[in-house]
Parts: sequence; structure tokens; C-alpha cells
Amino acid sequence: MKSYTLIGIGLIVLAVIAFAYQGITYTTREKVVDIGPLEISADTDKTIPLPPIVGGIALVGGIVLLVMGNKKS
Repeated sequence: MKSYTLIGIGLIVLAVIAFAYQGITYTTREKVVDIGPLEISADTDKTIPLPPIVGGIALVGGIVLLVMGNKKS
């Protein structure tokens, strides 16, 4: 397989994932209270949003690379 084809397939897979999840969520642990030997922490969920335009651009780019890879063959 040509490199254009592999990169195109990868971009299409990333686009499908971006459309499905629409964001990356991760958890951080933060100290709330720290008084001597007493420590209280809380878990906080944070989200990095992925707008649908990112998935659309990746999908179009993947299709373009697939077409370019097939034309060079």
C-alpha cells in the first residue's frame, strides 16, 4: 500500500472517532484541603471538545489522499 493510502485511511478512522466521541475527557486529582497530616483531594473531570468541523476536515482530507493514492497507481 502506498503512503497516501495509509495516511488517508488513518484520517478517515480519526474522523469517525471525532464524530463519535466529540471530545476527550480526562480526570485530574486536585488537593482541596491540606491541613497538617489531613489531606482531602477531589477528582475533577475535564473535557477537551472536538468540534464537528475537525472531523469533517479529517474526513475530506482522508478521501482526497485516498483518491490521490489511487490515481498514482
